Amino acid sequence: MPDPTVPPTPPVPLDALLAREDLGLRRVAGPSDPGVVVRWAHTSEMADPYPYLLGGELLLSAGVHIPDGAGPGYFDAYVSRIVAAGGAALGFGLAPVHDTVPRALVAACDLQGLPLLEVPPRTTFSGVARAVWQLMAQARLAELRRVTEAHRGLASAAARPDPVPSVLHRLSRHLDGRAVLFGPEGTEIAAAGRTLGEEADTALAKLAEVVRPAGPDEHRPDPTGGTGPGTVPGTAGPASPAGQARSRPSPASATDTVAEVRLAAYALGAGHGFVLGVAAPSRDSGDHTIASVAAVLLSLLTGEQQSGTGAARSAALVRLLLGSGPEAVAPLLGGERWRVVHARQAVRPSEARSAQARSPDALAASALGAALGSALVDPAGGIVRVLVPAGREPEAQPGWTLGVSAAVAPHDWPTADTQAARALARARATRVPLVVHGARPALDDLVPAADARAHARMLLAPLADTPALTDTLRTWLSLHGSWDRTAVALSVHRNTVRQRIARCAALLDADLDDPDVRMNLWFALRRV
Repeated sequence: MPDPTVPPTPPVPLDALLAREDLGLRRVAGPSDPGVVVRWAHTSEMADPYPYLLGGELLLSAGVHIPDGAGPGYFDAYVSRIVAAGGAALGFGLAPVHDTVPRALVAACDLQGLPLLEVPPRTTFSGVARAVWQLMAQARLAELRRVTEAHRGLASAAARPDPVPSVLHRLSRHLDGRAVLFGPEGTEIAAAGRTLGEEADTALAKLAEVVRPAGPDEHRPDPTGGTGPGTVPGTAGPASPAGQARSRPSPASATDTVAEVRLAAYALGAGHGFVLGVAAPSRDSGDHTIASVAAVLLSLLTGEQQSGTGAARSAALVRLLLGSGPEAVAPLLGGERWRVVHARQAVRPSEARSAQARSPDALAASALGAALGSALVDPAGGIVRVLVPAGREPEAQPGWTLGVSAAVAPHDWPTADTQAARALARARATRVPLVVHGARPALDDLVPAADARAHARMLLAPLADTPALTDTLRTWLSLHGSWDRTAVALSVHRNTVRQRIARCAALLDADLDDPDVRMNLWFALRRV
């Protein structure tokens, strides 16, 4: 069996053979169609070559089979058998049997649309066959290079902060068409590339339904009832009895042609319902390989990368809704200690203003969760929060800025959420890709928690009614009094930071330049 990851050898355009000066071939009959291709060369002197042809051949003959006095009827029958067998062209060799190409053969080829080439005496049939294989080898090498470049480009796109749109965009460029990701409900989630007409778009959506996994009570669309000659492997079977519904098995892929547009659909993942649809005006030999690689990447990006099973996560959610505490449901999710990660997509300074209000799309957030090793992801308000088992150490991710909490037990998840938020603010302010909250023993561990909280409430009481002041003071102290870094971390102007800190100093009646005052305030801020 051929390797499915390697594109089949591309055929050779007939015009490429005619362009070879060393062969000296000349077209003497038949259409001058640049789309005619040759898949191999075959020599035969049989009067009826039909049984020996597979289709796509350049049939080579010196006319040994032609009887003396053969008339138009013989040549018409001979050419019709070549056409019926799917022959691509006929090469007629001059000498030693015939000095010229028979006129009746020329007429028969013109009549039946079969290209007829004159092979000069100096050109051997083996030389023609060798030229075909040389051109095929060159075409195969070029196609392998194209596929390899596409693989690299798709892998690079999958590593971007917006992996799904990037993969679709790169795929549409390589295929010079359109790539669409359909969701489990059949809706278009993302798309890239140029549209090829409303008819093709509608047909592509219908083709996606053919490969989308169906539930036990769903009817699978009949691939033979589409708008074009679809090819759907694995869907054949006996008809269901009248009045009974039968779920047709889902094929992994399906193809169709509508309005001269080649369509293909690929089922993604392990039955979650996502489908990749591709539409292109033509289809080269390596296109299926390229689209298959994109389907694998999209399967990973849209699949359910999870720390526990989907059923266990569902059970954990139900138990939480019914009143169970985090510590009771954490074992269902796959860990005893956890980290909270806050992530924000990295943007260029020129894009910072518009990016503040833009939340990462669900697929980008899911891809980030998969990279961190967890499916417990919550994208909201421009921030992605991920709950990660402590055994998986979060690493910096390209295109993201991360803040990571200390490893905590489930009952301390709210505290870890606060730690991750502060770590993210520090990471953004210091322009580093990842900051982890320090978990080493601190001075406040020496003070009883109840006493520390009471002291903090009393000291910070003047700021209690203004959370913005408390947050600004905490961030400013954590960044050693840097106005610029605090402004970046809070997404405000540095003058706003100065005004708020001055207001804090006035309300607290404290000298914020005094290190002892700063230490006391930092101690208190860590307890609220």
